[in-house]
Amino acid sequence: MIINKSIIKTLIITFFLVSCSHKNDTRPNIVLLLADDLGYNELGSYGQKIIKTPHLDSLAKKSMMFTDFYAGSPVCSPARAVLLTGKSSSHVSIRGNAAFVKDSVWEQIALDKNEYTLGEMFKEAGYQSAFIGKWHLDTADQPETWAFSHGFDFAAQEQWGGSTDKYKKQGLWLNGNEELLPYDFNKHDCKDAFYTDTAFKFLEEKSEDKPFFLFMSYRAPHSFEGPLRDTLWYAKEDWPKVEQAQAAKITLQDQQVGRLLEKLESINELDNTLVLYTSDNGAHFNHDNINGHQLEFFDSNGNLRGGKRDLYEGGLRVPLIAYWKDKILPGSIADHISGFRDIMTTFAEIIGVEKPIQNKGISFLPTLFNKDQMKHEFLNWEFQLSGSFQKLPDGGFRQSVRIGDFKAVRYGVDSSIELYNLKDDESETNDISKLYPEIIKRSEQIFLSERIDTYGFPYGGVIQNFIPN
Repeated sequence: MIINKSIIKTLIITFFLVSCSHKNDTRPNIVLLLADDLGYNELGSYGQKIIKTPHLDSLAKKSMMFTDFYAGSPVCSPARAVLLTGKSSSHVSIRGNAAFVKDSVWEQIALDKNEYTLGEMFKEAGYQSAFIGKWHLDTADQPETWAFSHGFDFAAQEQWGGSTDKYKKQGLWLNGNEELLPYDFNKHDCKDAFYTDTAFKFLEEKSEDKPFFLFMSYRAPHSFEGPLRDTLWYAKEDWPKVEQAQAAKITLQDQQVGRLLEKLESINELDNTLVLYTSDNGAHFNHDNINGHQLEFFDSNGNLRGGKRDLYEGGLRVPLIAYWKDKILPGSIADHISGFRDIMTTFAEIIGVEKPIQNKGISFLPTLFNKDQMKHEFLNWEFQLSGSFQKLPDGGFRQSVRIGDFKAVRYGVDSSIELYNLKDDESETNDISKLYPEIIKRSEQIFLSERIDTYGFPYGGVIQNFIPN
């Protein structure tokens, strides 16, 4: 029998590559848990006294807690855009929950198709990736704008709106337009329980040959739950129903995080998994003080000023809990100033790929390992209120920047710039702008130059500056 040596050589190389593909890939799994409108002070580990969050508090004791971590924006869509792309809110293609399109119409617009996302980065790095929950970066009738089309191998996303009844159904759309996983009001205590069950589906079906990235985009406490048992723990409290629901949704989400961690442990994945838990922006509240959750009821933001939609600390500063067994010192506290734009950079360093060229973030991996950390010269934000359901004072345009201990805020391009020293005045109550003209000048320079124009979000909220498509 004649043996072809080249074939044998090829078989040996193939066997070696296949047998070593996963066993020698020691890169960690990464699980990113994102709450929806959770306030800085709504977890027990961050100071909450009433709402019960035992699983997250237990996780925090085994983790590093960040005290000065910032969302990408004070509302859902632009915050998520920053998180997914690693760009700042003044460079990403979405600057508010709705954009001005034409004829005084405000509509939600999709993330630019050319934006490079976490899903694509992990895919190119050889990870299997999953996105589950609230995407809020798409156009309902266009599946090509959904998470599945932005690099995620397994994508189960909530959908609403659209021009047909199809996308108004309760549930999660799996892998684009492939299948609807129906939401059963009788089976699940809350949407986050449904999302967690869906995560189990991914974990049970995933390949064993690759590490994974799991992005859980939870819905509490912002979620509109409908007739669910969302007052289960607090129904006997003498509180308004809306506050019973607010507390219950947070406690129910805490339970789901506990379930997910238990699942990871049961399949022997938790020991080599980095877990991050944070919120997309500050606490939501009813601005008109009528029939809505009030920040003061549970002290949702502690002593931080404002909440969702504000560029004061209450709208931007969010919890960040980082767990990584035997890597991160349990019970440690980090005051490193960082934010959503740094997450992509940090993940890139962890999984061993180059930081995407678009990304302006700084990896906080050295902080996680208690090593010397590069710092930001500044962190800045640009935000546009939509005119869909609210008045737009000063065009609804807001900017802020943190420079070291100083925080500058401007609501309207023609408004004066306020300045606060967060080290001495975390609640931003004492405007010291007149004492530091050089910092005001630097802040104004950042507001003007550290940005690019983009469709639907004219500078200053001035319609005359509208940029056509």
